[in-house]
Amino acid sequence: MKSFCLFFLLSFSIFAQKTVSSKFSTAEIARFQQQAKRVNIIRDNWGIPHIYGKSDADAVFGLLYAQCEDDFKRVEMNYIEKLGRMSEIKGEASLYDDLQIKLLIDTTDAIADYNKAEPWMKKLLNAYADGINFYLYTHPNTKPAMLTRFKPWYPLLWTDGSIGAISTADITTAELKNFYSGDKVTYTAEPKDPENQTGSNGFAFSPKITASGNAILYINPHVTFYFRPEVQVTSEEGLNAYGAVTWGQMFVYQGFNDYCGWMHTSCNVDVADVYAEKITKKGDKYFYEYDKQLKPVTEKKISISYKDGDGLKTKIFTTYATHHGPIMAKRNDQWISLKSYNRSMTSLIQSWKRTKAKGFEDYKKTMDLRANTSNSTVFADNKGNIAYWHGNFVPVRDRKLNWAKVIDGSTSATEWKGLHTVDETVHVYNPVNGWLQNCNSTPFSAAGAMSPKKADFPPYMAPDGENFRGVNAVKVLDKEKSYTIDKVIAAGYDTNLAAFEVLIPSLINVFEKSVKPTDSLYAVLSEPIAELKKWNYHSSETSVATTLAIEWAGKLSTTLQKLYIDEGEDDQVANVKRFAASATPEQVLPPLLTVVNDLKKKFGKWQMPWGEINRYQRISSDIQQKYDDAQPSVPVGFASALWGMLPSYNSRYYPSTQKRYGVSGNSFICAVEFGPKIKAKSLLAGGESGDSSSKHFNDQLEMYTKGKFKDVLFYKEDVLKNAERTYHPGE
Repeated sequence: MKSFCLFFLLSFSIFAQKTVSSKFSTAEIARFQQQAKRVNIIRDNWGIPHIYGKSDADAVFGLLYAQCEDDFKRVEMNYIEKLGRMSEIKGEASLYDDLQIKLLIDTTDAIADYNKAEPWMKKLLNAYADGINFYLYTHPNTKPAMLTRFKPWYPLLWTDGSIGAISTADITTAELKNFYSGDKVTYTAEPKDPENQTGSNGFAFSPKITASGNAILYINPHVTFYFRPEVQVTSEEGLNAYGAVTWGQMFVYQGFNDYCGWMHTSCNVDVADVYAEKITKKGDKYFYEYDKQLKPVTEKKISISYKDGDGLKTKIFTTYATHHGPIMAKRNDQWISLKSYNRSMTSLIQSWKRTKAKGFEDYKKTMDLRANTSNSTVFADNKGNIAYWHGNFVPVRDRKLNWAKVIDGSTSATEWKGLHTVDETVHVYNPVNGWLQNCNSTPFSAAGAMSPKKADFPPYMAPDGENFRGVNAVKVLDKEKSYTIDKVIAAGYDTNLAAFEVLIPSLINVFEKSVKPTDSLYAVLSEPIAELKKWNYHSSETSVATTLAIEWAGKLSTTLQKLYIDEGEDDQVANVKRFAASATPEQVLPPLLTVVNDLKKKFGKWQMPWGEINRYQRISSDIQQKYDDAQPSVPVGFASALWGMLPSYNSRYYPSTQKRYGVSGNSFICAVEFGPKIKAKSLLAGGESGDSSSKHFNDQLEMYTKGKFKDVLFYKEDVLKNAERTYHPGE
C-alpha cells in the first residue's frame, strides 16, 4: 500500500528572525573563499544560473549558492520541514506533522550515513553545506527563519530527492494525532485532495517517429508553482546536467546531460505497508505477538518544540515501534505499524549517479540500485533508446495477499522478501510504436498497444489505474509520425478535456429526456446546455463551455476525482463511465443550476469565458501568495489535469476572491532532442527568481500562459553570448 503525503511549502510567520549570529570560523571562511574561486556562475538573459566548477564538489557548492540567491526562503523551509521543526514557526497546529516526520526520518541515522559516506560523497555533502553557509556569510541582510548554519547531512533526510514526499501508505496525520494524543475518534479514510494529485507527464519518442532521426524527451512535472528552479551544473569531472532541482537539492532531479535525459512521474507502486499488531501489556510495558512469541515494543521519547506566543513550549511524546516500523495509528482496537523506506544513503547516490549516466546501459546500472521509492521514469538517449520504468524500489511480497489492505503483523509470512530486480518490475524498452508516455496513469497503456500486460505482474507492482490524461496522451501521441521539438511541445499542450467527452453527452441526454420546455428549469438551463452541446471539449480563454463544464464537474461525486487507486478498485475512467451511463436528473442538473446561479451572482451573467475566471497572478515573494482580484493578473486557457488536460493548470477560489487563481500544474517544462548536439526548449512558471523586485520574477509569465518556450542554452559558447552576469560566489 503506497501513498505520498505531500507537504507543500506554506506561508509562515517568523516569531524570532535570526541573523547569522553564530559566526563562521576564520578557517571556514577561508575554505569557502577558496572554493568560490574554483566556481564560475553565468546568469543568462533569463536569469538561469549555469554553474561551472573544477570538481563535482565545486559545482555543488555553486549550485546551492545560486539557489539561495534565487530563493533562500524556499531552500530553508524545505529543510525545516524535513527536520520536523515546522511547529517552531507555525505553532501547535503543526505538532503532528512534525511528529510524523520524526517517526519516519531519524536525523541520527542521517548523521551516521554522513559519517560513513565514501570520500567522493562526503565531498559533495560538505560542498552542499558550504555553498549555503557561504551565501549566509556573504548576505548578512538575509534573515533565516531558523537555520543559521546548514549541516552536510541534511541532504540525507529524504529518499530519492522529492523533498515534499514521504511514503505513509494510507495513514493520515489525523490518525497519528488520534493515537498519540489519546483522542478516541473512529477511523474514516480522508479523501485525497485532487489538487495534490496532479503528478506529471513524461513522453519519449524514438528515432523512427522523429523528423531528425534523433530521440526526443518531453519533461513535464506538475507540482506547486515555483517548486523547482531551472539550472545547469557542470564540472571538469564529467558532470554536465541541465534541468530542474527542488529547492535545496544538490543534483538535477528532472533533466538531461550530453548523453541522455530522465523525466520522473509519480506512481502508485506499493512501497509502504501497514501492519496490524497484536499488542499485550504486562505491567507498564507493551509487547507484540510475532510467530507465537511475545516481543517487546520499542519505546522512544520524541521531543518537539512549538511556537506559543512569543516563546517556545515543548511537548514530549512516548512513541512506539515494532520491527516493522513505528506505530502510526489505531484501527478497530489494533495498533497499526508502518513499514516504509523514507530515507537512505543509497537513494542519494542513485540520484547523483543518474545525472552522470552516459546512455541507456549506464542509466540501467543506476536503476539497479533500486532506491527510488516515489517515481516512475521516462528516458531517452543519444543512441536512440527510449525506456520506461514503473517505479524502482519494489519489495517482493506474497502474491496471495491484498497489500492495499492492513496486513497481519503477527507472522513472518507477511514480511517483505527482498526487492524485485529491475527486470522483474514493469518496464518498456524501445517499443515498436516509437513512443512512450506516463501521466501518473497505468503502465499498461505506456506504449499504447505495445504496452506490458497487466496479467504478467503482481497487483502490488502496478495498482495504478487509468486516468483521462493517460487516455488523452495515447490518442494524441499516436497521431504524428515525424516529430520535431515543436511538434512534441504542441502534443504536450493539447487542450482536450477527455473526461468531458464522457460526462457532457450524459448531461445533455439527461436534460433533454427529463426537462420539458414548460418546466421552470428549462428556462434557466436550456441556453447553458446549448452552449455545452456545441462545445468541442477543448479548453480556451474564450470558451464559456469550459467554465460551465469545470465548475459543474467539480460539484459532482468525489468518486469521479479519485486518481490514485489500490488493488481491486475501479480507476477514474471506469468510475466516470459508470456515472455517465446511469446519471439521474438529481445527480447532474442541480449542480449545473448552482453553477449558473453562482456565476450570475458573482458576475451578473453566466456567460463567462474561462480566461475571465481562470487567472495567473504572481505579485509577492511570499512562499504562499495572497491572491487579490484588484491586483494585476492574466487569463489562462488551460485547466486541471483532473479532467484530462495535458498542460495542467490547477486553480482555486479563495475566500477573498471572485476569480480562480493558479496554484499548481506545469512548472518546469522542457523538450530535448538528443542529436550530435543537444537541442532543447524550456519554460518556467513565472520566472527563475523568487524576488519580486527581480526582472526574472515574472519574465516568463506571459509565455507560460501561452505555452511559448525559450531556447535552452546548453553549450558554454551560447551561454556566454547571452550572458547577463558572470561572477564567482560571493562577488
